[in-house]
Amino acid sequence: MFGKSKTAGNVAKHGSTTLISSETIITGDIHFSGSVHIEGRVKGNVSADQGMLTIAHNGSVEGDVRVQRVVVDGHVRGNVFAEEHLELASRAEITGNVFYNVIEMTKGSQVNGSLEHHSNGVPAGPQPLLERADEEMPAAEVIEAVDS
Repeated sequence: MFGKSKTAGNVAKHGSTTLISSETIITGDIHFSGSVHIEGRVKGNVSADQGMLTIAHNGSVEGDVRVQRVVVDGHVRGNVFAEEHLELASRAEITGNVFYNVIEMTKGSQVNGSLEHHSNGVPAGPQPLLERADEEMPAAEVIEAVDS
């Protein structure tokens, strides 16, 4: 009677929950803390400093997702950066690259892009070619590679 419920613990861990209902279309970027549950459509990037994002089977995001914990059972058209955990349910469909620390994929989920593991779910920024190469490539070879 006076014990804590399991859902109350999850809300406390992730803060308050925001629902984007199935009849809602949001155009623009969303930045949040806590939890967001998308059943509608978001046309913009979704990010959180600390949070959890759930995209229901009829929900969709057209933009990049940068959230610590992500559960997808709907559609994402953009890159997904999951710093802690990514769960792809059976109806998940991602068209874009996925960067993750820990991933769970259920049979039927689809990723149309690359999967890249990173210890914090986020790749290091691109490095200039000369810093990565052992030697500088001669200019003549670069011109031949571009022309062919």
